[in-house]
Order: sequence, then structure tokens, then C-alpha cells
Amino acid sequence: MRKLALSDEILMQVEKPARYIGNELNSIVKNPEDVDIRMAMCFPDVYEIGMSHLGIQILYDMFNKREDTWCERVYSPWPDLHKIMKEKNIPLFGLESQEPIKNLDFLGITIQYEMCYTNILQVLDLAQIPLLAKDRTENDPIVMGGGPCTYNPEPIADFFDFFYIGEGEITYDELLDTYKKMKAEGASRAEILRALSKVEGIYVPSLYEVSYKEDGTIAEFKPIYDDVPATVKKQVLVNMTDGVYPDKPVVPFIKATQDRVVLEIQRGCIRGCRFCQAGMIYRPNREKDVEKLKEQAVKMLKATGHEEISLSSLSSSDYSQLEELVNFLIDECAKQHVNISLPSLRIDAFSLDVMSKVQDIKKSSLTFAPEAGSQRMRNVINKGLTVDDILGGSKEAFLGGWNKVKLYFMLGLPTETEEDMRAIPELANEIAALYYETIPKEQRNGKCQITMSTSFFVPKPFTPFQWAKMEDKDEYLRRAKIVNDTMKAQLNHKSLRYNWHEADVTVLEGILARGDRKLSAALLHVYEHGGIYDAWSEFFDYDRWMNAFEECGIDMAFYNNRVRPDDEIFPWDFIDVGVTKEFMLREWKTALGETVTPNCRMRCSGCGAKQYGGGVCYEN
Repeated sequence: MRKLALSDEILMQVEKPARYIGNELNSIVKNPEDVDIRMAMCFPDVYEIGMSHLGIQILYDMFNKREDTWCERVYSPWPDLHKIMKEKNIPLFGLESQEPIKNLDFLGITIQYEMCYTNILQVLDLAQIPLLAKDRTENDPIVMGGGPCTYNPEPIADFFDFFYIGEGEITYDELLDTYKKMKAEGASRAEILRALSKVEGIYVPSLYEVSYKEDGTIAEFKPIYDDVPATVKKQVLVNMTDGVYPDKPVVPFIKATQDRVVLEIQRGCIRGCRFCQAGMIYRPNREKDVEKLKEQAVKMLKATGHEEISLSSLSSSDYSQLEELVNFLIDECAKQHVNISLPSLRIDAFSLDVMSKVQDIKKSSLTFAPEAGSQRMRNVINKGLTVDDILGGSKEAFLGGWNKVKLYFMLGLPTETEEDMRAIPELANEIAALYYETIPKEQRNGKCQITMSTSFFVPKPFTPFQWAKMEDKDEYLRRAKIVNDTMKAQLNHKSLRYNWHEADVTVLEGILARGDRKLSAALLHVYEHGGIYDAWSEFFDYDRWMNAFEECGIDMAFYNNRVRPDDEIFPWDFIDVGVTKEFMLREWKTALGETVTPNCRMRCSGCGAKQYGGGVCYEN
């Protein structure tokens, strides 16, 4: 009988004790005596969000398929338990064994969002693992990072022993085999890390040194030993159909943010939006075979009892076998009374037809992401949507019975003018007017509701906009006010709503996204002064970050408020993501010329991703 790490008394004191007890349906418990390698995969956020993350479910399944390895899960304790664990000196534990994770071989942390960086420090601290990699001993687990934020790992490099760059299904077996062999031979931590640095896709920060110019930019970034690779190559699963995928995902005890079966239909995207990091780093676009997807859907629904299935993809409408898959799911799910969720569809006749079959139209709203209000701005960002596409889709939706539309935009994009800002509510007004023109009064289901949401633009590494400048907090709020004031002046303003993202969080996200190793001191300062759950507005404290930057001599303007010169060395330039810097620079110039680049199915633009030997680059 396994003993819980937390006493009944403690569990009764915390909100949602089910976050911490493990033993969920489909979780995997092994005998520690039967395995050579023990590890925990961590999502540095609360259980409900971590349990919704597909990447961890895939890795958990993959690692546990190895007979010599037991992989557990761990999430960030909520602040109420954090306080108790610090007071009572309780070390953070794996959900499966309920044993301290400091006793394991590896702690893997998936890093999805910059504002979770302080939670990484929380996890290490509660686990009683030294925060800085240089302070760890032979008795501490090896701390590894993966996920989208590792495409610029430098701001958090001091806290990790190594990073895995790319898709986890590729090189982890080689990594674990190397570790197991060297551990059996009695190799030291330093020797193991140096050996792992030679495994493709592995970056060991301690084996590289950075020098800076007087202006604060990077002069040189290089390995400290000749046998350590100067470039780290992104790992890509070329054949999606044969990749590992969990037939029996773990089912959470409490309602997760995404409480459903997730079916990943493809990776990558053909579109080439210039602000979108995922669209660049996950190139080339690779599809999973429709027969495999049908089989997985049936197995996963049976193994979980979930009442909803969702398609996962950056742009579901671009999946070439979508119609066949969706029709299969409609039939299959009708039998089992399961709902279907179809995110990231373009609003066209086929999509609306499908949605009308799977949604309660009276309750649901349709989502468009025009990203910019004016055509000029949509050309700059390579959105490839015209106003006719948007109005045509909206009209089809209104005729289909919908009267609620959500529109997503970005403010602060490169070259944005006041005219572009005003174009956002003007477009929303045009859509509302179209509803009243299209639907006769007696057929209307009340007023239409058009909700505009704007996030503020953050330039990300490995995008054509990585050279762009950001604005400061007050400027972003000024732009949101222009949108809000313009909305109030529209004829159909009673049918319009407007929400905007927090400007102070955006500014910090920008610094962490394109920052360098100098930022780790500030991150440490924020955590030591009480900063956790910065991705949650109720815990976020802007002044705490400002104090940390001041104490650590961080100049925010250097990171955010300048256009980078074409030849600047970026902190992430040592990573090869397959898409070349030359292509990105060409796209940056094309953006400034307000010109659209055709998508990958229309024409190859020579981005470099063809080197992987599969996907859209090799269709037909």
C-alpha cells in the first residue's frame, strides 16, 4: 500500500487535495526495484493546466514503455500548499510514488510560457534541489528542459543541466541509454553531461561561454571544449503516423482546463504568419494518416470515458483528410454521446457545415483570428486573409444560425499606424452591420454580439519579427484606448465588445522571450522576493519585477525598445531549427515591403525545412 506524501491533516487544509494524491485512471506505477532509471516530468503550473498538456502525456507514455524506466508526473503546488511545504520542510514528490523527486535520476520540465519561469524555481526549491546548476552535486537529479521556450533557453540557462531542443519522440532513447551505461560505469555528473552534449538535440549550457560587446550585444557564443558541438540541431519526428502516442492517457481526478481526448492530426503549419513562432519552429508541416487517427480516437475514448474529443493542430482546416476524419468522428461520437471540439478551423462553407452538426448554435460563438484590422497590416504579417474572406465567412455563419462572433487581433505589430488600430473596431462594425442586413428582423435570435480581443505583439525568436522592436507599457495602453474609443463611435457599438491583454505582462514576456543569460539573476531575485504563478494575474506583481531589474542592472529598453540590426548575433543563434536565418531576414524585409509570401502548398519559399526529408516539402 503506497503511503501519501501529505497527511490527511494537510490535505484537509488545501484547496483541491486531489491535485496531490496521484493514482488516477491510466497512471502507471512500477516497482522501483525493477527499473534502472527514475524520472519525473514536470509542468510548472497548477495540476489542472499541466494535466491538459499533450506533450507530457506523450512523453509519459513513451518513457514508461521502456522496461528499464519509470516516469512520474509532478506539477507546481498551489500557493496554499507551497506555504505548508516550506514551513514543514516537506520535499516535493512525484504523484505516482509519492516519494521525493530529489531522489530520482532526472527531473524533466516542459516550458510552454515565459511567465512560468518563476514556477520552475518554485519546483526546484520545493524539491530541495539547488536552484543553480553549478551548485548541484552527484546526489542531485539531472534537470532537463524541453518545450517551445527552449528555442531561446538563455534567460533560464543557469538553472538547467541541459535542454532538449525539438520534438521528444526522437533522441530520448539515445540519451537514456547513454546515461544508463555511464552511470553503471561510475561516471561523474560532469562526464555524463559532456557525453550527453554530443547527442543530437541536446544543449548543455555549462559547456558554452558567451562574451559581450560594449553595447551589451553578444560578441561571441562558443563551446568551451573542441568536442562539444557549436550548433545544436532541432529534432523532428518526420513520420507522424508511426510516432508514439498515448492510447490510454491519464484521466485527471478533477476537471482539467482541457478535459477531453486530444487527437493530434498534424504538426507544423503551411501558412507562414510572420509573428508566429510555432509556425516556424514546427516546420515542415507533417500530417498523420487518417486511418491511424480513427483507430486512436476509438481507443482513447474507450480508455478514458471522456465526453469530448478535440483535434489538435495549428491550422486544422489545412489537414488534407479533414472531411473524412470529421465525418467518421461525427458518426462515432453520436453513438457514444461524445462532443466534438474543432479549434483552429477557417470559417468557410465546409467548416460551418461541420460545426452546425457538432455544436449547439444558440450557445456557441464562432472564432476568427484576422490578427489585424486593415488589409495593409494583414499583408505585413502575412496573414493571407482578405476582408472578403472575413465578411464572406461571417455572412455564411449568420445564415447558418450563429449570432456570436469572437475576433482576435494583435496591437503593436511592426509598422502599425493609428489607421490600422482604428481598422479593428471598424471591421467589427462592418461584421455587425452585415448581420442586420443579412438576417430579417423576425428571424433574428436577439442582437448579434461581436467580441474583439487584442493581445499586444511580442516578437519571438525564430520568426521574421525577431528583429522588431516592442513598445512600452503606456504606449500599448494608449493604443488599446484608441481601439476602445473608436469602437464607441461605431454605428453598431451596442453589438460590439472589446477586451485587451495586460500590457505590463506583455512587456516582461518580451524581455524573457529574447533575453540572454544576464536575466537569470533577475529571475532569481523575483523568486526570492515571493514571485510565483506570474502567469496568473492575481499573483503577478509588476513592481517586484521592476525592483529585480533595477537591482540586477537590467535595461528593459535594451531588450525591448530597439530594432535589431540585420547582423546582430542573437542569444539563440546556436540552435539550428531547419528554417534559416537568411530566410527569416528575407521575410522581415518582405514584411516591411507589405508583401505576402504564398503558403507552402502554393509555392516553396526555400526556408530550409526541406532538409528533414518529409512533410509538405515532399507532397506530390
